[in-house]
Amino acid sequence: SKRINMSALIEETRTQLPRIALIACGCFSPPTPMHMRLFEIARDHFEMHEGQKVVGGIISPTHDAYGKKDLASAQDRCAMVKLAIQSSSWIRLSDWEVQQSQWMRTQSVLQHHQNYINNHINSAGNEESNGCLPGWLPRGLQERRDPVQLKLLCGADLLESFAVPGLWADADIEDILTNHGLVVISRAGANPGRFIFDSDILTKFQSHITLITNWVSNEVSSTLVRRLLGRGQSVKYLLDDRVLEYIKRKRLFNIKSKYITDAVRPAHLLFNHDHTLDNNNKIAPGYALSDSQEQDMDESDTPSPLPQTQPQTSRVFCCGDSSTPRGSNLLRLGPGPGQAVQVITMQADAKEEVNKIDFIAKPLL
Repeated sequence: SKRINMSALIEETRTQLPRIALIACGCFSPPTPMHMRLFEIARDHFEMHEGQKVVGGIISPTHDAYGKKDLASAQDRCAMVKLAIQSSSWIRLSDWEVQQSQWMRTQSVLQHHQNYINNHINSAGNEESNGCLPGWLPRGLQERRDPVQLKLLCGADLLESFAVPGLWADADIEDILTNHGLVVISRAGANPGRFIFDSDILTKFQSHITLITNWVSNEVSSTLVRRLLGRGQSVKYLLDDRVLEYIKRKRLFNIKSKYITDAVRPAHLLFNHDHTLDNNNKIAPGYALSDSQEQDMDESDTPSPLPQTQPQTSRVFCCGDSSTPRGSNLLRLGPGPGQAVQVITMQADAKEEVNKIDFIAKPLL
């Protein structure tokens, strides 16, 4: 009986505490499993140690105008995030930031999402049943009328960047800390408390900063992944398989491959961003895909002065007609033996099957 009463008391106390949503801002170029782990670590902390309900996680990739070196296009980064979170039931993508006309400050991104959440909770309408809500918005928020506090989720390197003179506006730091709050995931052995002590503004608002230690070491970062890809080394098991397949097919990050060229694929095999960016944060049926910062998701709040343009990948066009129902089309790079070729065979039945055969052509004897 005492156990039942205690459980009821804990649940009652939990419902009285403000609900929490977590948002991570950064490049995600590409997204790594560690990015997703930060959400899981933070949720465990709040629900197991603070007794607060975490209603959802939001990933907001930065605008293309951020201009960081090796930054993939917003379209590609959003598509990769959608693939990376496909197995998650509570982490969602927000593409609001990348759809703006210019780069947005982190404070503005948090303010937009917090305002939308507040208006949704207080609205009398039933947009959720009508399917009119943005895909990033956690579902079921109107089941309770108490507020949801949106907190910025980051690694210790972002906390350290707050102390860099001129990098962040003091007004933005104060607004982020007082109106939202900061959740910092640091590696074992790190000392984020020192960063707070060394900063007057962080010390002033340190009650709004939640420090969480990640006891499972993971040094995988987006920077490391890009470096390995550029060297032609394997990143298998460092990325979600679907994200890695996407990178290979789109030839992102100057990836080096043992194949001379990527295939020119029939239209129905190309990645369709409309499927990956649907409003419900779901992958459409049939979309099947067989010096580093600590987490590399935490970016400074000042864009690079010279935005980098995404290099265009040269394409090889087939001399045949890919729409021909039968027969095969031969892809050639140039004359001579030893070239890499690809045969694409098209079947004319109701369900097209594409059989790819990569081989090295032999000289005619």
